[in-house]
Amino acid sequence: MITWRSLLKRFLADPVALVSGIVLLFLVLMAALAPLLAPQNPYDLMQIDIMDSEIPPVWRSDGDARFLLGTDEQGRGILSTIMYGTGISLIIGIGAVVVQGILGVTLGLIAGYRGGWIDAFLMRLADIQMSLSTLMIAIIVLAIFSATFDANIYADYAIFMLILIIGIAEWPKFARTVRSSVLGEKKKEYVDAARVIGLPARKVMWGHILPNTLTPVLVISTIQVAEAIMTEAALSFLGLGMPVNQPSLGSLIRSGYELIFSGSWWITLYPALVLIALILALNLLGDWLRDVMNPRLRRGDD
Repeated sequence: MITWRSLLKRFLADPVALVSGIVLLFLVLMAALAPLLAPQNPYDLMQIDIMDSEIPPVWRSDGDARFLLGTDEQGRGILSTIMYGTGISLIIGIGAVVVQGILGVTLGLIAGYRGGWIDAFLMRLADIQMSLSTLMIAIIVLAIFSATFDANIYADYAIFMLILIIGIAEWPKFARTVRSSVLGEKKKEYVDAARVIGLPARKVMWGHILPNTLTPVLVISTIQVAEAIMTEAALSFLGLGMPVNQPSLGSLIRSGYELIFSGSWWITLYPALVLIALILALNLLGDWLRDVMNPRLRRGDD
């Protein structure tokens, strides 16, 4: 069984995992400390001047020392919007995975342990859910939501709606992963012993089987955070994600997309680079965790 010490040793010895971890840590700290470190609060209208719109990065001859990476068409500093937008993207990604995990782990645990018609019903439900595109479901629901309520209400509940929709649409991945682990665990001796001493099924499932199925859940969670962030970015780019006045990385990319060929390329380029770095770091860490946690891929314990 791999320990935290050996896991840390493997992490420090793997240059790809180490660089990915450093990049992810930097982006998380940048987002968390945005209210303290950002040169400007993009939500504060008193700090925004429309006359500062589309200023190029500071190293250009017509740049402004106040805006290191330039400004967008609203006069907001690109660096500040990236710092705040990264935080919103991470909140949506992590929040969606929490919803996925709660639904998927619960249903997968029940399906794997109970078996029979309950297992068949839940897995067929998962098959139906997986046959539908998450993006398609989100587009339909968010289009209805935005058409039903005015822009202010949509802006207030956009984060909550995105977390809920992406989370509900992706639960089968967790459910199938947990179910397959439970099917193997419930045949082991410690589960039989728990049943013999009279523990109720609820305690057997949650107190004994679940802790032994969390390793694959950790791996899939890392990858699913990246997928949720990409889904939110795609929806924002289509105009159905975060509103422009609450910039996520996706909405920042969309806000400058039409201005690329007019010369204001920095409005889209820098948020896109941060999004790529965030997704790449999460996926590489997820792949590393999968390789390390898979006993068939380990060459012995450290």
